[in-house]
Amino acid sequence: MFYRLRRQERLSPIRAAIGSLLVASAAVCASAPAAPAAPPSGDVAREILREMIDTRSTHDVGSTELARKVQARLLAAGFAPADAQLLIPVDHPRAGNVVARLHGSGKGKPVLYLCHLDVVAANPEDWTRNPFHLTEDNGWLYGRGTIDMKGQDAAVLTALLRMKSEHFIPERDIVVAFTADEESGGERNGVDWLLTEHRDLVNADLVINPDGGEAGMKGGRRLYVGVQTSEKMSMAFEAEVTDKGGHSSRPTADNPIYRLSEGLARLSKFRFPVHLTDTTRQYFERRAAIETGAIKSDMLAVAKTPPDPAAIERLSAVVETNILLRTTCTATQIEGGHAQNALPQRARATLQCRIIPGESQDSVRDTLARVLNDPTIKISVITPATPSPESPLSGTILPTVEKVVHELWPDVVILPQMGAGASDSKYTRLVGMASYGIDGMFDDLDDARAHGRDERIGVAAFGQEVDFTYRLMREVSRQR
Repeated sequence: MFYRLRRQERLSPIRAAIGSLLVASAAVCASAPAAPAAPPSGDVAREILREMIDTRSTHDVGSTELARKVQARLLAAGFAPADAQLLIPVDHPRAGNVVARLHGSGKGKPVLYLCHLDVVAANPEDWTRNPFHLTEDNGWLYGRGTIDMKGQDAAVLTALLRMKSEHFIPERDIVVAFTADEESGGERNGVDWLLTEHRDLVNADLVINPDGGEAGMKGGRRLYVGVQTSEKMSMAFEAEVTDKGGHSSRPTADNPIYRLSEGLARLSKFRFPVHLTDTTRQYFERRAAIETGAIKSDMLAVAKTPPDPAAIERLSAVVETNILLRTTCTATQIEGGHAQNALPQRARATLQCRIIPGESQDSVRDTLARVLNDPTIKISVITPATPSPESPLSGTILPTVEKVVHELWPDVVILPQMGAGASDSKYTRLVGMASYGIDGMFDDLDDARAHGRDERIGVAAFGQEVDFTYRLMREVSRQR
């Protein structure tokens, strides 16, 4: 007992000193400014998404009102006016664009994000909810643009605002173009206009376009994140047959409707030759990892050089894989005749084509002429093809995406992809900027609603997109 008491007596001054230090430290901490906490990105992103969905930006209304709201948020967050510019073509006052810049340390050329603000039209009478008001219901967020692409716009803007609040300085500038008229095929496409009139603001070494990306899931299982390196070129031909016509009581074999119909029937049975690119070969090879059975075997067989003909035949019977194997042309409109009791003097059809990068407009036209196999069918160009070269798969883009994806979803496969549709990447690729479609907002492949009724995205999927976008934006801003 005596020993314990004496030991406590010896320790008591030490304990008192320690206690005094702790009290003093607490006082200093209380008076010092607290370290800034990370902003609640999820709440900010939802608020931004609501504002974007609730601000109608269909082609008849335009994107200028929404562009002003985007600029206002950037300025309020501390971006200088020169780094949050509202740019509106004089002859198209509704086609507003915003270009934002987060300055880096100058170690590399900028990275550019493309984010279109416009959406396709939506008839409220067809929807079960107001398409122009963000509605949450049973774990889903409904509204026109939630998938294409205001959900991604909100995630990108949130990431910019967060990095600004964190005083983050990337190694190279991060530039974001919030643009007009992607969906309309527009009179004044935003990206095309910016590249022509304001190239200095958007010039970049690397382009990331979430609109061209795809994150696919089925039955609640995340399967892959795509890296779109190329797109099929979109163009349209007109096929037309003319004749002198006459009275319907005196039919002839030269009836333009019959001749055109017979040519279209031949086209319906035709397949363009298989044309595999570096991207589609790697796509099939990597996609096989998430498939089973015969489909898996066929994808691996198609990825080989040369590809297996039997595997090609089987994959050609499925729309999803057939469109990756070859150029396609299909009839989308037909018109003929001028009176019920007269032989037609004219019949015409629109042929919409999606051309594999590396093939030419002229070669496709020559193939169509051969397949239609009728010299009376005149083929002319309605909408010419815009060349869209394939962006390289070499370099660090795939490893970079893989790193970020696997931090969040370790089992998800990274797939190089060729887009069957078209996006604004065609403009940046045409001027020599390596452009990649990348998106982390998982959508059900069996219930895709982009451009459709009751467009929606999962609440959880949107939250994950916000996180993914922030991580990827920081990662690609590093000099490599």
